[in-house]
Amino acid sequence: MRSVKLSAVMAMVAVLVGLLGCGGGGSKGPALTSITVTPGDSTLSVGTTGRFTATGTYSDNSTRDITNQVSWSSSVTGVATISNASGNKGVVTAVSVGTTTLTAKVGSFNASTTLTTTPALTPVANVMPLTVNGSLCSPGSYLNKACVSVTICNPDLSACQTVNDILLDTGSYGLRVFQQAIPDLTLPPVASGTGSLTGCVQFADNSSLWGPIKTAMVKLGNEPFVSVPIQVINSSFGSLPSACANADPTPVSSGFAGILGVGVAKEDCGPLCTFTSANGVYFSCSGSVCVDTTVPLADQVQNPVATLPVDNNGLIVSLPPVPVGGVPSIAGSVILGIGTSTNNTLTSSVVLKTDADGDFTTIFNGTPTNGFADTGSNGLFFPSTDSTLLPVCPSPNTDWYCPPVTRTLLATNVSATGAPRSTVSFQISNFISLVNSSNHVFSDIGGQSSFGFDWGLPFFMGRSVAFGIEGETSPLGTGPYVAY
Repeated sequence: MRSVKLSAVMAMVAVLVGLLGCGGGGSKGPALTSITVTPGDSTLSVGTTGRFTATGTYSDNSTRDITNQVSWSSSVTGVATISNASGNKGVVTAVSVGTTTLTAKVGSFNASTTLTTTPALTPVANVMPLTVNGSLCSPGSYLNKACVSVTICNPDLSACQTVNDILLDTGSYGLRVFQQAIPDLTLPPVASGTGSLTGCVQFADNSSLWGPIKTAMVKLGNEPFVSVPIQVINSSFGSLPSACANADPTPVSSGFAGILGVGVAKEDCGPLCTFTSANGVYFSCSGSVCVDTTVPLADQVQNPVATLPVDNNGLIVSLPPVPVGGVPSIAGSVILGIGTSTNNTLTSSVVLKTDADGDFTTIFNGTPTNGFADTGSNGLFFPSTDSTLLPVCPSPNTDWYCPPVTRTLLATNVSATGAPRSTVSFQISNFISLVNSSNHVFSDIGGQSSFGFDWGLPFFMGRSVAFGIEGETSPLGTGPYVAY
């Protein structure tokens, strides 16, 4: 994850959204004349969730999103329930097969829609459901957050926990999960000399994670369990090195329960850490004393996709398109393997070879820089020298661009081998205007970068993007590569 998360920024924005969404009650201003519920008559499979929106029409013909002001109800709660909880209003959960009427009511006004629930989908072994600000994410998540669910077990399978709110991150490698998310597991530590192997991982937004490396059985989708070293995030373990001095202490502070790194590498550090102790990543901790250490490849945090028995040559991230202005949430898939079954055969228009870090070259405004495709970043982050075209937002949102109108821009991606080249069109809208809406998923947000061209989550919307793991072959070639 070379990502820029929202923390204090989004806290402030949440307050603004709440204020702006209060709807003009009182004696002044236009009066509410009707309510509309969207989407219209719809279907959900049992066990899944959806989100409904209430829109108010007023006496001056204006409309406003009043999802958070109405009271929601379901006529048959045994078929589906709909939430009235703060931050989760309008979220419906399909419970059993049938039909129910969902109603939004405020004062003397109400509107309804019909929901039909269908049998639960039969899971496909190599498919992991992916939601962006949807059912697999924690309530109140920061915008454009891609979430999956992972099952983690003791090595002997004596206890298991399925953890939601795991950030899907194609910009890093390996599974990292907060200790608070797996309280019932007793995972054995990976030894390092006379101590315990411990890791420090840093991200481009200056956040960091710290904690011991432990052995776990991990299940992705309905693939077989694999035994891999993972990082158990625990900022109170041992003595933190300077690089991790401000390591996130809790899932709340970080914004997620864990990270699933599924980029093009097999380990999080690779050969460098096998012979250089001052690598800044791994430490041997005895009690509170932690010292730099080398670590063999087998003991490093592993990309679990690379350890699967069959679908181990890569993965495909698939998301639906999102219009300018955004939507509340979307659902997609992570398909494990490339060309290993009928559902992961990708006919790609471009295959970009990458370096060992997953980087290719991106040329924007005539300037080349390193580019990378990263689901862990919640926007498109890139350097811009034209402040009239892309002015930054006022403080405290200076990480983001706030053009007066939506800009349509072009950048060219170039394979690490020099060819092929692919020109990509993208859009950037005013960040503050977007986040002051009721939506949480945007294809048109971007901000400044000092670390290259970060093709974050908006790049994946409306695409199927493949990541070929280093040294593994597929119909698209031998990894590492990114294809779309």
